[in-house]
Amino acid sequence: MGRTEDPTATAAPDGSHPTGPGRARPGPHPQVAAADRDINGTVGALLHTLLAERLSEACATDPVSGRDIAERIARFTSLGGRRLRPALLWWALRACALPDGDRARAALRVGAAVELLQTCALVHDDVMDSSRLRRGRPALHVSLADQYGEAGTDLFAGAAAVLAGDLALAWAEDTLAETELPDPVRRRVRAVWRVMRGEMVAGQYLDLHGQVTADRSALLALRTARLKSAQYSASRPLELGAVLAGADPALTRRLAEAGAPAGLAFQLRDDLLGVFGDPSRTGKPAGDDIREGKPTLLVALAHARATARGRLADVAVLESALGDPTLTPAGFDAVREVLESTGARAAVEERIDKMACRALARLDALPLDPVAGERLRGLLRLAAGTTPEPGTTPEPGAPHHPEREAGHADTARPH
Repeated sequence: MGRTEDPTATAAPDGSHPTGPGRARPGPHPQVAAADRDINGTVGALLHTLLAERLSEACATDPVSGRDIAERIARFTSLGGRRLRPALLWWALRACALPDGDRARAALRVGAAVELLQTCALVHDDVMDSSRLRRGRPALHVSLADQYGEAGTDLFAGAAAVLAGDLALAWAEDTLAETELPDPVRRRVRAVWRVMRGEMVAGQYLDLHGQVTADRSALLALRTARLKSAQYSASRPLELGAVLAGADPALTRRLAEAGAPAGLAFQLRDDLLGVFGDPSRTGKPAGDDIREGKPTLLVALAHARATARGRLADVAVLESALGDPTLTPAGFDAVREVLESTGARAAVEERIDKMACRALARLDALPLDPVAGERLRGLLRLAAGTTPEPGTTPEPGAPHHPEREAGHADTARPH
């Protein structure tokens, strides 16, 4: 049912493969075992090597752009976050098949490419949102502006950061293109990758479109959340893992469908953190989404409920605050009060819980390796921002608290 392993040699939890009385095949390839122990660290080590090569090439091409742009991209990616997407990709692969060394190396490279794609998304997002902080540090365009003092105008810094994001995307594409895969698998991987990139761009544009049109509809907010975050934060990484395992199309589709509600919960949780989160934990000041007038479900529900109930004062608070870059702390507090009093915050939290339950129910219905499947279960709960179940072992290196660095999925508010 979608598995690619020898049906007569099911892997035991320790990785051994019984082949008869008193006999066992060797355990998993050492690289598989290392990734199983710490997928975050394994991907991080691979990125360290890849980035060193890319950085050397960039500095050889031009030392100035290498120092100003390539070094920043390499540092940003190396520092990383929880590397949730590569973890989902890896454990989806393991849930569908026990890979050999070549397939494991390929999967880790694709995971590294996804991390570089995330870097591109975050850098560009910070420019578009005029965000000054990322992961508790100055955003890349702010760092560039500071480097050049009075000469570092917003126009220069923003344009340079766009180029930096483009470079991260180029590195992601190169990493994927140089990954050795059998032709049928390569074609399937490229197909998922193309769709994922297109969804990211479409979602980010809807985010901008919602701001400029002041569209407060819940329909737009949900569609933006799905394209901007839900798909590439959970669904597509799971799909990539299944494809890399050689799983059949039906299992691959159902695994992606299990990730979709968890990814949506991810974005909805991030929207909550953007308003109610602790800046010391999120790495970004609260209120940016309000000041930018972003089309979030949280705001859409508050606006709709206040309007339906004739609470004109609450509607006025929202209308005056949304998209106001000069919104004062007192004005932001008034917005938060409306989000609370209309029940919008509670409604979003309830939807997050429902999405998390839906994701787990879909996952539990799949014919997956039980050990790897349990790891996926914990990761989907982590993605959704729900508390890990009793007895669940979190992914090595992953924080227990659902708060993330605001800005994009995984360590931030997804693209």
